[in-house]
Amino acid sequence: MCDTSGYNTQAIGRFAPSPTGRMHLGNIMTAVLSWLSVKSRGGRWILRIEDLDPQRSRLEHVKLIEDDLLWLGLEWDEGGLDDLGPSGPYTQSRRYNYYEEALRRLTSTGQTYPCTCTRADLLATQAPHQSDGRRVYTGSCRPLRLGGYLPDSESEARQRVPHTVRLYMPQGKIEFTDRLYGRQQVDLSKECGDFVLRRADGAWSYQLAVVVDDAMMGVTEVVRGHDLLLSAAQQIYLYRLLGYREPEFAHVPLVCNSEGRRLSKRDASLSMESLRRAYTPEQLLGIVGSLAGLCTDYSPITLTRLLEVFSWERLRSVPIVTVPEYKGCK
Repeated sequence: MCDTSGYNTQAIGRFAPSPTGRMHLGNIMTAVLSWLSVKSRGGRWILRIEDLDPQRSRLEHVKLIEDDLLWLGLEWDEGGLDDLGPSGPYTQSRRYNYYEEALRRLTSTGQTYPCTCTRADLLATQAPHQSDGRRVYTGSCRPLRLGGYLPDSESEARQRVPHTVRLYMPQGKIEFTDRLYGRQQVDLSKECGDFVLRRADGAWSYQLAVVVDDAMMGVTEVVRGHDLLLSAAQQIYLYRLLGYREPEFAHVPLVCNSEGRRLSKRDASLSMESLRRAYTPEQLLGIVGSLAGLCTDYSPITLTRLLEVFSWERLRSVPIVTVPEYKGCK
């Protein structure tokens, strides 16, 4: 259990990549802005590896992540493969016991329940469809005591077969202020429904793991991509149920390619492998600074200079930024 009564007042930020491939320009922009934000407040920066997906996570990708960050001058104060700092381990695959304890505490609230819906069941019954492709869980396995359809006895019987564990979402809005996008109001019962804490195969959900890790590591600010804005509301709900203090949230624009498509690790031309061949660290930082709105052009810039000009008021508050075709900077 995390004791939140004596939180360090020092700003603590983190960068938490998944080691499923080489980082791309979008990952780098998030890392740079996360580092700049916490360092502008004299704080500490944690590198945590989110390797919850054992099928896709690779040790060699972790080593490349570390090497790419250091190439740019983004040194971490805690974390990494060496488990630097007092809150390790800093890889999620070695933190399952903490997630187990958090799940026990959530179960004790009476707000979790087993769900045996298959993927086909969910695809057949979930509606409405959200504009970003998400589907809202309709509560098919929710027991009567939580306003569902199943007798409690049947719900208890489902505990004895493979099942996911879901968390009940009551009606009501979660309100928070994002540092870049302002005041947010989210009714989780309508926006996502009862969400999964642990899958039937035993895999832990991102929502639970990240809350436990950030709380136990004393993280006071979370800087990440705009696509995770809704996740903030889900995580705030978990923070409150578990008695943890919530961090500040800041969601930054996603980087898209010149065709307007969100970058993925399949965008080889904008992966760090290609970018390091094409640019110096200062040139790449100039590109990041311009995309973020900190710089007026793509001129090379040092990390020290970026720190001097950094402020949240200067950042672009748009959902996405598009990478133009660069000329003359290579």
